Amino acid sequence: MIIINVKEGESLDRALRRFKRKFDKTGVVKQLRARQAYQKKSVAKRVQRKKAIYKQALLQEEM
Repeated sequence: MIIINVKEGESLDRALRRFKRKFDKTGVVKQLRARQAYQKKSVAKRVQRKKAIYKQALLQEEM
């Protein structure tokens, strides 16, 4: 459970922004989306490998 203490004189918008940031760091939404449909391990590894290749290519372009 995420607890946000609203400080004295702090606006509700700012407290809500802190809550959203904390919620994003927990990774709940990412985990929920991953569990919506089963993915075989071989497919998951293939996707990870493709992402790594893509990131590596972007890094190579920058240099």
